[in-house]
Amino acid sequence: MKNVLVLGGTGFVGTAVCEMLLQQGWQVTVPSRVRASAELLQRNWPEVHVRELDVHDETALTQALTGQQAVVNLVAILHGAADAFEKVHVALPRKLARACRAAGIKQMVHISALGADAAQSKSAPSMYLRSKGQGESVLLQAAGLGPHTNFDLTILRPSVIFGVRDKFLNVFARLQKVLPVMPLAGATTRFQPVWVEDVASAVVRCLERTEIAGAPKAPLILELCGPDVFTLRQLVQLAARLSGIRGGRGRPVLALPRWLGRLQATLMELAPGEPLMSRDNLNSMAVDNVASGHVPGLSYLGIEAASLVPIASAYLGRK
Repeated sequence: MKNVLVLGGTGFVGTAVCEMLLQQGWQVTVPSRVRASAELLQRNWPEVHVRELDVHDETALTQALTGQQAVVNLVAILHGAADAFEKVHVALPRKLARACRAAGIKQMVHISALGADAAQSKSAPSMYLRSKGQGESVLLQAAGLGPHTNFDLTILRPSVIFGVRDKFLNVFARLQKVLPVMPLAGATTRFQPVWVEDVASAVVRCLERTEIAGAPKAPLILELCGPDVFTLRQLVQLAARLSGIRGGRGRPVLALPRWLGRLQATLMELAPGEPLMSRDNLNSMAVDNVASGHVPGLSYLGIEAASLVPIASAYLGRK
């Protein structure tokens, strides 16, 4: 039996990863600080073993890794102060690398982000991308190279991820049901959305990549992108069309200048709960979120990336 620990397994991407791992014969363990957070996961996939622990507790993390063959790290945040990004995107990978060495783990798949770069993390436009790049750097150094490799490391850099339970197209559709107009910051930023099932497939194939002809030694970095590029404005309009809002016409999109977009984001940060947009999100959108072409993509793993429209029309059209 193949054993894997999936950090972040209760989230949108994590549940898809767990399902696909189960289908491929893996025995899946998911750590969760609060067991109730894994209710949906266990209801749908009771075979998943949920272990109640705080992944930031290095001792508990090392104990959870003992007896596992591999680990997948999906833990990430989109909003927060610099210390929060440091804790989740940098300190946790550092603890995870030490725990892997202590527990004898030989394989890790780490989910980073498109636009992150370990070699140029300081020049990234946002705390999110800088911390993601720093996290990559921590793991690359810990994994080592050539004959001195400590564990097999794969870093996946997905673009924005879409799927039935996404907080992306679904949010655009919901907002246009209640708002008369869509004020939009970063309207011209380009994205290359990737399907959650393709991301899950990539994780599984990377864990089993010894079967891929010509697979190089770790570390391996891949960019996960769909075949189509959209501006943010086009994605908002597409969400309205596919969900049938105003007969598919949606709401008028009002592209905000940068200063007004920052004001909007500041006000959203002050609202209770997780903000729909933050100033750091805007900073991330200062650069296009599309494949660089400098590293391999899904095709390297033999995955043909799915187009957004046919899949999104299926789940948005039901709303």
